[in-house]
Amino acid sequence: MLSLTFLGTGAAIPTLDRNVSALALQREGETLLFDCGEATQRQMMRYGIGFTLREIFFTHYHSDHILGLTGLVRTLGLQDRTEPMTLYGPRGAGRILGGLLAVGVERNRFPVEVVELKPGDRLGRGDHDVVVFETDHRADTVGYALVEHDRLGRFHPERARELGIPEGPLWGRLHRGEAVELPDGRRVAPADLVGPTRPGRTVVLSGDTRPAPGLLEAARGADLLVHEATFGDEEAARARETGHSTASQAARVAAEAGVRRLVLTHISARYSREAPELLAEAQAVFPETTIARDGMVLEVPFPDA
Repeated sequence: MLSLTFLGTGAAIPTLDRNVSALALQREGETLLFDCGEATQRQMMRYGIGFTLREIFFTHYHSDHILGLTGLVRTLGLQDRTEPMTLYGPRGAGRILGGLLAVGVERNRFPVEVVELKPGDRLGRGDHDVVVFETDHRADTVGYALVEHDRLGRFHPERARELGIPEGPLWGRLHRGEAVELPDGRRVAPADLVGPTRPGRTVVLSGDTRPAPGLLEAARGADLLVHEATFGDEEAARARETGHSTASQAARVAAEAGVRRLVLTHISARYSREAPELLAEAQAVFPETTIARDGMVLEVPFPDA
């Protein structure tokens, strides 16, 4: 299972419909939080995201992306948490995130490590990586891509039965790429029963950014691109000035990168909850576009599902 829950889809100013930036990615029982704007902990409670997370990734340190950290950590401490937590962010992480942890008179009750990242870093996680790439937002900013490794090819049980291979450990060994010898002396190679490897999934999170080469490269062939779309085309000059993207610019990135699906977030308070004008501008360029809403959950299927 790989799913995203949008906890905050607004830009700098929260509205009744959109909180500021936060997104929870859940995969195989693990929760990763990306950005932690004001009131993120309330959004987690509201939309059923548990507090068992161990890592938070920050795209940058503008207030609408970080102010929820202090309250979230305080709540976890009051719940007698003892498990450590790791905070990741671009240059300045120790000073800025460390400062947020020091706000208030309470001493932090569980270990929190702060790790500074840079574009090009790749955090290996067993069967997937978290890849850090460069973005362009007038500050030290990064985006993140969750990239799954290739999966094993499909195992063909009917063929195994035809060859007289008993179901059980031998099937598992063959599926993992090991040749096996049968009791009658026959030797069976994995290629006889296992198809070619299959691609994993890639989810790319832009953070706040103008269209940027690093983002385009990270998004190539992605299953899902979550891209900011703070403004519409009528505000293209303001978007450029403030380091943001328009909806149609995000759609052009999606089209050029060849992604399967685009979701727009970080919507300015000037637009309504559904933001139909932004959706229309984006879909004119890239039809497989959705506008994110707070509480929206997206499942990311395998490409061959």
